[in-house]
Amino acid sequence: MSLTAAQTAFARNLGHAFANPALLETALTHSSISSNVRPANERLEFLGDRVLNLVIAEALLDQDKAAQEGDIAPRLNALVRKETCAEVAESIGLGEALILGRAEAKSGGRRKIALLGDGMEAVIAAVYRDAGFDAARRVIRRLWHDRIKAADKMERDPKTQLQEWAQARGWALPRYVDVDRSGPDHAPVFGVEVRLENDMAARGTAKSKRQAQQEAAAQMLARIEGLNDDG
Repeated sequence: MSLTAAQTAFARNLGHAFANPALLETALTHSSISSNVRPANERLEFLGDRVLNLVIAEALLDQDKAAQEGDIAPRLNALVRKETCAEVAESIGLGEALILGRAEAKSGGRRKIALLGDGMEAVIAAVYRDAGFDAARRVIRRLWHDRIKAADKMERDPKTQLQEWAQARGWALPRYVDVDRSGPDHAPVFGVEVRLENDMAARGTAKSKRQAQQEAAAQMLARIEGLNDDG
């Protein structure tokens, strides 16, 4: 396998020398360019998600031996969610190393949260397949080290907080509606509105639908807090 400069840099940043480089190639291959002879990374992504969850759960329990399940669960969710995986992926240059179809690359695929997050999970599985669980654990613990240390200070994401707020009142789950999209194809901006059972609404905009939903939820939580302060 002949790696591009970006892929070589990524492998170095990852900190794992592959005995079977074909595993890395598969982990970096998006479905937009896959074929019968070039499989996409989706199966590895599925496996990597499970490996990541196990390693992070173990790390959190090791770090806080007095924590209960209710304390650990939101920390785990914050550390393994797609946005966090994408942040880690971006920090080690995974986006530039991705193998994408031409249209996906032109549409900004190397910066998309979903592609970065999925790719990071697939790479974790590739390390696991290449060298076993201990090797995957070492990679994850190193790349997530600072985030694990700060996990007790991490809040649940706004969507989760808003959902729990609504459920605590016996309300239906918040509804998210795509309201607009602007900007060029390679750098779109999405607008999303969240609406509660009492018809309160708030809006968020971001470079991905997922981020826009989180922003809308954050705006709604701010409105709710403001109403509580006034009351």
